[in-house]
Amino acid sequence: MILINLLPHREAARKLRRDTFNAMLGLAAVVGLVIGGGVYLWYQNQISEQQSKNAFLQREIKVLDDQIKEIATIEAEIAALTARQKAVEDLQADRNLPVHLLNELVKQLPDGVYVTNLKQDNQSVTIQGVAQSNERISELLRNLADNTPWLSKPDLVEIVAGSVALSPRDQRRVANFNLRVRLTRASEVKAAGAAAPAASAAPVSTAPSKTGK
Repeated sequence: MILINLLPHREAARKLRRDTFNAMLGLAAVVGLVIGGGVYLWYQNQISEQQSKNAFLQREIKVLDDQIKEIATIEAEIAALTARQKAVEDLQADRNLPVHLLNELVKQLPDGVYVTNLKQDNQSVTIQGVAQSNERISELLRNLADNTPWLSKPDLVEIVAGSVALSPRDQRRVANFNLRVRLTRASEVKAAGAAAPAASAAPVSTAPSKTGK
């Protein structure tokens, strides 16, 4: 017996394919939304974790900044205390500078040179006096430059010719001078004294002698 299908099977097949396509499309959309939602949630979680890390780092940086400011304050206080300590030490060491000044002047003044005025301003000393000749003044400058560790850098300001009356009939020509010299601190004298033995103890290389036959 032959069966004949008179129903519109082509249209039913098309409808089936269309329904299947729509179902697959809907399923793909749902899967896409799920995947997109999962990716979004993952990124949100990563962003939240990074923000938490950033907040932690900001707090730690603020703590470190406060510590750095505290350290800077401590260093400034230490520097101020060191400066005050050095000032006190310099004052204690410089108490005897006038004594050294007068003692060295007595030693270094050549015969025929007389000091009429002496003024000290910190480490600068102004000396005014009278000399029998310019050569005596030159000798004084050499002595102050080379023969004493307490005085250095003598600088002749001026020489003015003058005269001194030894008696109503005896007039002597003299040279009135004005010079400046630097008074050396005790710490500098001590440092220079410590450096001198070190320099003298430096090894001297000698070439070996060769003898030939």
